[in-house]
Amino acid sequence: MFALMPVNIRLALRSLSRNRLRTLLTMLGMIIGVAAVLTMVALGTGARASVEGEVSSAGTKLVFVHSGNYTRGGQSVGIEEGGGGADTLTIADMNAIRDGVEGIKYISPAVQTRTSVTVGASKAFAKIEGVGVDFAKAYSWDLKSGKMFEDNANQAVIGRALADQLFGKDSNPVGKSMQIRDQSFEIVGVTSGESEDHKDSVFIPYQKLQMALQMGNISEIVIAAEKAGEASRVGEDVKKILRQRHGQGNGKAASYLSAQAGSAGSVDDFTVQTQAAQALTKGLYTPAAAFALANLPKLDEVNLSEMADTLDHASDTMTALLASIAGVSLIVGGIGIMNIMLVSVTERTREIGLRIASGAHTSDVAMQFLVEAVTLSVIGGIIGLVLGLVASRVIGWSLAWPVSVSFGAMALAMGISALVGLVFGSYPARRASLLDPIDALRTE
Repeated sequence: MFALMPVNIRLALRSLSRNRLRTLLTMLGMIIGVAAVLTMVALGTGARASVEGEVSSAGTKLVFVHSGNYTRGGQSVGIEEGGGGADTLTIADMNAIRDGVEGIKYISPAVQTRTSVTVGASKAFAKIEGVGVDFAKAYSWDLKSGKMFEDNANQAVIGRALADQLFGKDSNPVGKSMQIRDQSFEIVGVTSGESEDHKDSVFIPYQKLQMALQMGNISEIVIAAEKAGEASRVGEDVKKILRQRHGQGNGKAASYLSAQAGSAGSVDDFTVQTQAAQALTKGLYTPAAAFALANLPKLDEVNLSEMADTLDHASDTMTALLASIAGVSLIVGGIGIMNIMLVSVTERTREIGLRIASGAHTSDVAMQFLVEAVTLSVIGGIIGLVLGLVASRVIGWSLAWPVSVSFGAMALAMGISALVGLVFGSYPARRASLLDPIDALRTE
């Protein structure tokens, strides 16, 4: 039987080519079904990636290390006062953190000052931030125009609001120059202006600002963890490294929890805080902030769990939608194949009678029509596969979504196409094999 498969495939192709329009219309259900499924799979993947990207840019992965410790008003709950300002945070500290802490995706130093910025006759008093090239990646910047500056170059990225003030509303200052502390910087990028801290600022390489301020230390380190749920753990590891490097004994610091346990440590000359904790304690006095953090020690893990649940729910909904579309489309395509195969059996009754009278077995007749149905379905699936890939690329490009279709999804689509042809072609094939040769030969 299997030796006759190539022959049956040739017969199937010859039969389908006799009426090409009818064959195309029959395959249309499979084409639309497979194309729709692949397009939805690609868009579902792109939508999930886009949502994850938005979540990442929300700041839940960020950890801030500030030079100095300005803790005040915590004596009532056992928190020692901080030492105030300090100039002990250095690039060497940042390098030690990068090399010694796992789970860091991006890390950047930061130096800040406020000074006048001049563009021709226009002048503004603005915040100048000296940062590393990974600063933009840590914040997931989407530059409105231009690019990030190069390391240690006389280049700058300007906030959208400040650019409007200096160059005019909705201007494009990329390629123009500005004066900062008597130094000329070429503007190479404009931030989108979404962050309140960034839209009125100018960003330049930290080396240039250190040189202008004649300082060797840095005022902040910005860290982006690989996973949002790792931010607290990364922050604790950073504290251990800095306490060791800054000569603070056993690495313990005075805190609300340690004070309650009766063990007091040394006072840090730095402050480490995740953005989730920073948002939670904003505007709170030290005792209230300590109480909130003590009762929510795994705040970022809670946020991560909530985000994961939301994404999983959305993914499950999308999967159910895909299954419904696939089921309806492929059933409609299968019914169309069954219908045309039944018509084909009726039209070729005399041909079937001649084959059986010439010595063909009923199984040969059944196999011929079954192969024809599967061939019809698979060809439709191939065309649908190509159209689905093209449609997903076009729609993904128009929506600015990252779309992708795995080889597994394509193989599954082709397998389902063949299965539909096999299932819906079985009844017409069986009906053809059960025809009486004498009655079939009498058919006009």
